[in-house]
Amino acid sequence: MTRLKNYNSGMFVSDCVAGLVTASIALPQSLAYAQLAGFPPEYGLYAAILPLLIYACLGSSRTLVIGPAALISLLIGSSITKLAPQTTQEYISLGVNLTILTGIFLSLLSLLRLGSLTTFISKPVISGFTSASAIIIASSQIPVILGLQPNSGLSFKDILIFTATHLNQVNSAVMTLSILGIILLWSSKLLLPALLEKLQLTGPIALALSKSSPVILVIINIILVSQFHMQDNYNVAVIGQIPNSFPTINLDILTFAHWPELAFPAASIALICFLTSIATGVTLASKRREKINSNQELLALGAANIGSALIGSFALAGSVSRSMVNYASGAVTQVANLVSAAVLVISLFFLTPYLISLPKAILGVVVIMSVLPMIDFKHIRRCWAFNKADAISLLFTFLSSLLLGVEIGIWAGIACSMILFMHRTTHPHIAEVGRAQGGYFRNVNRLNVETQKHSVYLRIDENLFFANVQYIENYIMERCEQNQEVKNLVLIFSSVSSIDESAFETLETLILNLREAGITLHLSDVKGIIQDKLKLTDILLTLAPGKLFFTADEAMSYLENNNEQLKG
Repeated sequence: MTRLKNYNSGMFVSDCVAGLVTASIALPQSLAYAQLAGFPPEYGLYAAILPLLIYACLGSSRTLVIGPAALISLLIGSSITKLAPQTTQEYISLGVNLTILTGIFLSLLSLLRLGSLTTFISKPVISGFTSASAIIIASSQIPVILGLQPNSGLSFKDILIFTATHLNQVNSAVMTLSILGIILLWSSKLLLPALLEKLQLTGPIALALSKSSPVILVIINIILVSQFHMQDNYNVAVIGQIPNSFPTINLDILTFAHWPELAFPAASIALICFLTSIATGVTLASKRREKINSNQELLALGAANIGSALIGSFALAGSVSRSMVNYASGAVTQVANLVSAAVLVISLFFLTPYLISLPKAILGVVVIMSVLPMIDFKHIRRCWAFNKADAISLLFTFLSSLLLGVEIGIWAGIACSMILFMHRTTHPHIAEVGRAQGGYFRNVNRLNVETQKHSVYLRIDENLFFANVQYIENYIMERCEQNQEVKNLVLIFSSVSSIDESAFETLETLILNLREAGITLHLSDVKGIIQDKLKLTDILLTLAPGKLFFTADEAMSYLENNNEQLKG
């Protein structure tokens, strides 16, 4: 747990308020995400209590809230459904084993100190994945809010086909409740904050009221279904009886038979769990100029998932929405999560009897409205304008996740991102430059700069190593072939900080090839660390009569005077 040094009563009050506000949101979301994962609703509460306590003791973030999450629940449902369980108990058993495998993977990553793993996954890949996942999650709830009964874990395409072929079975009463629910949540999101501001209500109370619309929606629908007996009269599906007791730890449910089949989806869930949790944790920590320990986060998330499995529940991750609310409500430490867990325990024991008449469709509405903000089409346009390679990786990840499934989509996106990264690294930017005002050298295609008829100045904007030197050599030779009047070539090494053995050999070959073509190679702006390496070889002797210049400006002045002497 985060150290409680200097903890005081004022902090405790802030944590209590934040815990109460967060718990009010966690209750309907936990029930909804359990439904999304294909589990009975009470398992959502189980996954929101014990794991939260475990994380509070082990996590390095002060305000991150973990529990059932939309992306993880979607992956659970799709992964288990592929194994075709025959009974609810078998389904839960597969989910539990999937969860404990996820926890083991996360713990192993922590043991191997791989907390920096997220640096290898680009923002466009994450954006494309989350946008596609949000669409899949929202679409999976469309049959539910229409009163249809689809199987859990259907693919995006199968969901659309199922909905289209069962439109004649739509329950108008359920659809009406769902539409009214969407209108309530949407309007409250837009109008309620403005109303509270107009009433000059601020602070945690105002925040609690602005985020209370899902709870209000749940209460309204429970009353409507109960008063009008909609379950019997209009065939409205409800979540039914929820056991008001806490499950005991059960090791018998763990089996190894399906672990090979569950290994890949468990690895995918572990990766996504870590990605979403660490991104949220870092964002919250930066607001307070704090840092989180990524390896400690892996350990805490692994332990939380193992704890969830031991009580028979499903995998979880850091919740973006609940964490943001927890922070905005004034949470100071993980004590807020302890308070939130305590409130959920009380809800499990005393409030669950009142949830019997809660329509499943309303949980579907809560899911849809929770994930819609994850869809970010604006980012696609920004990426396309800023960097085409990033836009390609975003679109590839988006389409792969949408068409092939999210567990394949995230790995496909990572592979695409790595391929594009290798392409950029092996095809470095090489700029032809000239002298601008003040002796600075800038790209000839961007500014009106001074150039020389018989000399070309090329700046290599990348370190030199075995994978890119062939491209650099080919580029230089092609550039020189374009102008037969070139007599001097100056390579500007201002952006080169590293050079390997293969690059040295290629550089020597380049010097000789250019010399045969009547061109003298020179080097400028060579950093000290590179010069030290050059002195360990014979390359400076090979370079002669080419020279090693301190700056490109010095090189241009020398070649300018040298050319004048040649003309004389």
